Amino acid sequence: NAGTVEFLLDEDGNFYFIEMNTRVQVEHPVTEMVTGVDIVKAQILIAAGEPLGEELTRVPIFGHAIECRINAEDPERNFMPSSGMVTGFHAPGGPGIRVDTHIYASYKIPPYYDSLLAKLIVWGHTREEALSRMDRALDEFVIEGVPTTLPLHRALLRAPRFREGDVDANFLKNFKMEG
Repeated sequence: NAGTVEFLLDEDGNFYFIEMNTRVQVEHPVTEMVTGVDIVKAQILIAAGEPLGEELTRVPIFGHAIECRINAEDPERNFMPSSGMVTGFHAPGGPGIRVDTHIYASYKIPPYYDSLLAKLIVWGHTREEALSRMDRALDEFVIEGVPTTLPLHRALLRAPRFREGDVDANFLKNFKMEG
């Protein structure tokens, strides 16, 4: 069997176990961007009984990656899910930018399922480069016809506390009160 394990790393370098899943996490592209490992491919090969390749026994990490989950939700209405027709769609692109999505112009967002529309993942040599790429990519990302979390992601990314890395589990709640 194959699975994924999540840990939390604190500021003192201590690791804490969070969870183990028998599936790949939604945020796996962030790991793929900083390691160059295709996690889905590796997980399928392991599940098929293939041995873990030598290249996966010591995986170097290079650069920084950030992921924004773009949802069909209205942040102004307590993240109320949005359904309806996507009337305009343009995904950003370029070096260090990855978009995982299933939507397109004229796609009908149903009210019955998960609100995730797209994952926007960026990579940079430094955190500053990754932040700059994400800022540009968010500005270039167009989803029209339904409320989405794109404007919230733009505002969060530009918040001084986020840019400085001064975030915790209450960041969004406090940001909403500040913003």
